[in-house]
Amino acid sequence: MSSISGWASFLVLVLFINSCGGFYLPGSYMHTYSTSNEINAKVNSLTSIETELPFSYYSLPYCQPKDGVKKSAENLGELLMGDQIDNSPYRFRINKNETLYLCTTHPLSEAEVKLLKQRTRDLYQVNMILDNLPALRYAKQKDVNIQWTGFPIGFTPPGSNDDYIINHLKFRVSVHEYEGSGMEIIGTGEEGMGVISEADKKKASGFEIVQFEVVPCSIKYDPERMKKHQMYDNIDPVVCPTEIEKSQVIREQQSVSFTYEVEFVKSDIRWPSRWDAYLRMEGARVHWFSILNSLMVIFFLAGIVFVIFLRTVRRDLTRYEELDKESQAQMNEELSGWKLVVGDVFREPECAKLLCVMVGDGVQILGMAAVTIVFAALGFMSPASRGMLLTGMIILYLFLGIFAGYVGVRAWRTIKGTSEGWRSVSWSVACFFPGIVFVILTILNFLLWGSKSTSAIPISLYFILFSLWFCISVPLTLLGGFLGTKAEEIQYPVRTNQIPREIPARKYPSWLLVLGAGTLPFGTLFIELFFILSSIWLGRFYYVFGFLLIVLTMLIIVCAEVSVVLTYMHLCVEDWRWWWKAFYASGSVSLYVFLYSINYLVFNLQSLSGFVSAMLYLGYSLIMAVAIMLSTGTIGLLTSFYFVHYLFSSVKID
Repeated sequence: MSSISGWASFLVLVLFINSCGGFYLPGSYMHTYSTSNEINAKVNSLTSIETELPFSYYSLPYCQPKDGVKKSAENLGELLMGDQIDNSPYRFRINKNETLYLCTTHPLSEAEVKLLKQRTRDLYQVNMILDNLPALRYAKQKDVNIQWTGFPIGFTPPGSNDDYIINHLKFRVSVHEYEGSGMEIIGTGEEGMGVISEADKKKASGFEIVQFEVVPCSIKYDPERMKKHQMYDNIDPVVCPTEIEKSQVIREQQSVSFTYEVEFVKSDIRWPSRWDAYLRMEGARVHWFSILNSLMVIFFLAGIVFVIFLRTVRRDLTRYEELDKESQAQMNEELSGWKLVVGDVFREPECAKLLCVMVGDGVQILGMAAVTIVFAALGFMSPASRGMLLTGMIILYLFLGIFAGYVGVRAWRTIKGTSEGWRSVSWSVACFFPGIVFVILTILNFLLWGSKSTSAIPISLYFILFSLWFCISVPLTLLGGFLGTKAEEIQYPVRTNQIPREIPARKYPSWLLVLGAGTLPFGTLFIELFFILSSIWLGRFYYVFGFLLIVLTMLIIVCAEVSVVLTYMHLCVEDWRWWWKAFYASGSVSLYVFLYSINYLVFNLQSLSGFVSAMLYLGYSLIMAVAIMLSTGTIGLLTSFYFVHYLFSSVKID
């Protein structure tokens, strides 16, 4: 009945949505423009894959709008990513092809020339946005068409000591004419789903901007002649020069004139599909190869677990239960393997509080990642909404504190057998992972402040984040801890002996096996990890969340299987200290993730330069590795606990 009522609720929701006036999910609403309507482009922070330090667009001597620079409203995710979106003087009039003059700078000072040269040689890009679409640039390298977002500040010819500035932009704006016909339009493109009602169709008639391309040029103008023009004066069309002598060199006491031209073209691309050019998925075969490789690992481990359960454990238990009491008593004296540790298997582990805290935080991080990826795979995290992914993750993390507190305190009660000290556990759960992140971000922030980068977190944002943590996450974690004290207690199936059993000596350390176990979960993850790192550090869009959801599901399965197998192996050699080993059997994947990040830095980010850039990369990689350790370790420990609980609940040994 519950499933029927659930489907009924879903159908009612769908019908309600269709009866609404109109909605667009997700991203921005569709904008339509009439001929000659004016729209201004916006500019984001200057970025570079050489330094990974964003800077404000107006930190360089560019033309400013007539009404002055105005910052756009930014969400939490945009601020944390270092985005700084400002208005720009680049004006577009729909369907009006024109070549316009912007401004001529004052003679460049020594400091401005030095800064321009430095930004040019560090390969900084200008990121321009029109109607929420980033500017696209196409380039050819070795007869291969490469697509980029943004355009360079300038360029340095091979073998030359001179740098040249980009001062003329050729924009190509593709528009789709929407006539508001009687047919309802439902789009299902990458950017989301759009439903336009009858009432909106008349208002929506006009032109939609569906593509925004730019061709950058460097042109040497006569500053004195250009200064006679006013901003937005029409000038003669220009051709991008091929001779370097006709390009604008960056030199002290020289003025630079900025111009641009706009060409509007009709396009058959529809509004919901306009992001397809940015999100065009390349390397789909590689993703499928990664998934098939992971499936092989899963089936291999599943086979081992199957053998453990059906051939070993069940066989031993069945044979044991068929004996009479006298035979059982005699067999108890002849027990071997995992049955020998029955009186020690649930003995309290070392640093029990730390283990409970890490499990609580792991549940919180895993829940945040799973919900975020599911919503992103369903299309709720569109790249059209900049910063939405990071903002959503932070909000989810804050509200999932209730589950972290509940699991952490319940684990504490299970290990200790009492609720005493649950407040301390709850506070530790609330502070452990956020504290690690806060310390790393603070150190990185001092470095970014020294570099005057826009990615430096302002003091006001620090207070906002602290307030969100203290006012939402901490109370919810304490509430979850309180609920954990009221939950039904998990009873151990066997009693623990007062004197610990001696663990037999082994030829090799058990931690070696634990660390080696992390290679199996890493094998399911490393190919997708390459695409994720490329999207973060090389400025590429990552939007294959469907693949990522499959990989996450397989990672959870592999982590659970690896921990169960290793826990059973340790019990078979009479090693009853399985708690931490179960945690790190799957959690050790984080070590390989961090090492892979260093490998990526050395071999894929060879152009990354500067101490601050390297520290920024390593700091963020360390945060990612800690989060992966907590989440995967939690999966392994909880699975192993229920495996051990089930295993020994079937034994009648007193």
